[in-house]
Amino acid sequence: MSKEKILLAYSGGLDTSVIISWLLENYDCEVIAMAADVGQGEELAPLREKAIKSGASKIYIEDLREEFVTDFIFPTLKAGAVYEGKYLLGTSFARPIIAKRMVDIAKKEGCTAFAHGCTGKGNDQVRFELTFKAFAPEMKIIAPWRIWNIRSRDDEIDYAVERNIPVPVTKENNYSMDRNLWHLSHEGMDLENPENEPNYDRILKMIVPPEKAPDKPAYVEVEFEKGIPVAVDGQKLPPVELIEYLNNIAGANGVGIVDLVENRLVGMKSRGVYETPGGTVLYAAHRELEHICLDKETLHYKDLVAQKFAELVYNGQWYTPLREALSAFVDSTQRFVTGKVRLKLYKGNVFPAGSFSDYSLYNEELSTFGVDQVYRQKDAEGFINLFGLPVKVNALMKRKNGIE
Repeated sequence: MSKEKILLAYSGGLDTSVIISWLLENYDCEVIAMAADVGQGEELAPLREKAIKSGASKIYIEDLREEFVTDFIFPTLKAGAVYEGKYLLGTSFARPIIAKRMVDIAKKEGCTAFAHGCTGKGNDQVRFELTFKAFAPEMKIIAPWRIWNIRSRDDEIDYAVERNIPVPVTKENNYSMDRNLWHLSHEGMDLENPENEPNYDRILKMIVPPEKAPDKPAYVEVEFEKGIPVAVDGQKLPPVELIEYLNNIAGANGVGIVDLVENRLVGMKSRGVYETPGGTVLYAAHRELEHICLDKETLHYKDLVAQKFAELVYNGQWYTPLREALSAFVDSTQRFVTGKVRLKLYKGNVFPAGSFSDYSLYNEELSTFGVDQVYRQKDAEGFINLFGLPVKVNALMKRKNGIE
């Protein structure tokens, strides 16, 4: 019989660095590695040589950056989806796009199994595997963290040292990090205790600590068409370049740090520090534009949809009928979300500094405290009488029955 072919989601980090060797030791197999370029930058450069030296028969390095932005980041941005009020879902929506491409490669290579380095405690195992189930339900899934004898990241480092496998961390600097175009996450070590203040000088890579940001504010203008950002500071930019531009200016001004104790899908709480500089600016700008372009009922109902949308993305349910249906609703709300928003960035803060849209519902003549010719203030009396009628009837009932 021919050897089993296993396709491994490969990042070159600690987990996947040791997993190639572990798979070869425990299965009669050939390991093919697949790395996705979703904006990690310099992290990708050594992967090809490293994977082959670790025992992989070949490696695919797939450039998914533009698809990542247009098909995952922008739909989530339009939805206004934020998990538990803080997390902009940077790792969450990167997993489905990687797993979907893995399915394509697995079919091309005739693989019989997928493997990943996600722990049995985390969310990523669900995000990968739900996508595998959506597009290749017949394929076997191997998750070493759920079956091997290794019990900690320190154990992994020991395993790597014994086999001369180079890994990007040490026991002294052993944060679990995930980076892409949208964000950089940090977990583990001193962050595992919520009492500890993060050492930003030590961990931040994309963002300047706010107290070290410039003393002079920076201004940025973002232009949207139907809810999608298309230009910054008057310059039309492709999707990837637009986010890179905002990452630079926001990061330099200390914008985009989130420290969150979140509820994982598997039932436990975890603490992470997330850097999302450009994303924080885009969310702020998009929300400001919606404030002037969406009517009250749509805006408020969309907030309910945003929470559910965030949960679906966080839980790995991207490729589900409900997420697709919610995206269709979101797209319909964005028909007139077109215009420009100016923001002031200062030492980690984002302040609105003006917004404009041809489709704005803000009517200055209606809202003014000055003289106007379009609003009869006397009309408010009848409105309040009708709007307050249930309150009045309830009060009369209580009085009749001696209820205080």
